Amino acid sequence: MKVIICGAGQVGWQIARHLSGERNDVTVVDNNADLVRRATDSLDVQGVTGFASYPSVLDKAGAGDADMIIAATHSDEVNMVTCQVAHSVFRVNRKIARLRSQAYLETIYSDLYRRDHMPIDVVISPEREVAAAALQRLSAPSAFDTERFMDGQAHLLGILIEDDCPVINTPLRQLTDLFSTLRATVVGVRREGTLFSPESGDQLFAGDECYVFTHVDDIARTMEIFGKKMAKQERVVLVGGGNVGLAVATELEQRATRVRTKIIEKSRACAEHAAEALERTIVLNGDGLDVALLAEAGIARADAMLAITDDDKTNMLAAVRAKSEGCPYAIALINDPTLVPLMGPLGIDAYINPRATTVSSILRHIRHGRVRAVYSIGDAEAEVIEAEVLSTSPMAGKRISDIGFPEGVLVGAVRKGDTVLRPMGSTRIDEGDVIALFALAGDVPEVERLMQVSIDFF
Repeated sequence: MKVIICGAGQVGWQIARHLSGERNDVTVVDNNADLVRRATDSLDVQGVTGFASYPSVLDKAGAGDADMIIAATHSDEVNMVTCQVAHSVFRVNRKIARLRSQAYLETIYSDLYRRDHMPIDVVISPEREVAAAALQRLSAPSAFDTERFMDGQAHLLGILIEDDCPVINTPLRQLTDLFSTLRATVVGVRREGTLFSPESGDQLFAGDECYVFTHVDDIARTMEIFGKKMAKQERVVLVGGGNVGLAVATELEQRATRVRTKIIEKSRACAEHAAEALERTIVLNGDGLDVALLAEAGIARADAMLAITDDDKTNMLAAVRAKSEGCPYAIALINDPTLVPLMGPLGIDAYINPRATTVSSILRHIRHGRVRAVYSIGDAEAEVIEAEVLSTSPMAGKRISDIGFPEGVLVGAVRKGDTVLRPMGSTRIDEGDVIALFALAGDVPEVERLMQVSIDFF
């Protein structure tokens, strides 16, 4: 399939990395020659330097016979015009645009993106994706990563193994015997910076970061077994009252169980806008690193703090300061993946990677077949793919133990009808079942073959 990716920044580069690695014909377009050169030097892609919205640039990129265009530049307007030109001039069938401004995302204006107006098939909002990820983190305190699958019936939890973990030094196969009714499966482990799929005889050690698939009803028990406590989130402090902070606070206000939320926002204009838009949330204007202001926000009594400004270092320092002032759970928004290794030494409990959430969202919309969800883990090290099993799949009608999965692939959960099961070797995979697979990046093409799913346009 021929794909044009407009924008060679972090998101565009990662999408290009995924698609080119799966033998698609990918062309990257950006007006920054250095970013284009980085993509062509490190990936099996072609590059064109220029403004993506110019018809001549899209023509040079091969839009005349392209199957899909992904507009992910830093400008909403360029992304929108790019999709319009791709549709009107080149008849590109599938168009995806990343739009940041909430002004373009109001539901009442959704008709704007109809085929006879501004023809965009899928609109991706990074702010909304990040806000959803932040709320996910709050739903499972003490997990450094979380994602929902199977309509919320199954969750992927990232759990740091510490010295007091009850199952430390225990072979994974024994967990099944010790907790026979627990619907949870360890699908991935990162040890000393390397992510791998564990075998049944592997053990967990202090310092490991493990990824666990669990049934939604077993989250609390799973966290307890891995040495983590579940605490209610009744008081939350947000540092950052921009689009993401506003979206998180709005959702918290709408919850049935009341959450006392306070926002600290440095920009007076932003703070006033948030105060006007919210009903029960207290908005404080000032620096989130100010100890006196954090004390006024009640950080010592808060159950959690989310630092979600647009500056990574501010977020990390705010999280560290909140922890030092007595907040038990701090989450930081981090765009730069090279800063993630500092999380542990700084004592920050969890982080949100906007790039990973946006990449996951885009992948979810461009995979063809019965793929229902895709989640990118770490720095595109692995994917969790949820898909319905088709009759043409080599898996259909076989037991899990008889399916030739690569070494880097593990089944996280299986849903038959409305029931989510913990996968066993004897579990039979039938047509119509929904299966969630953890796959290291190099094994994704083989997973797609097994699912009879390929990246394609709809």
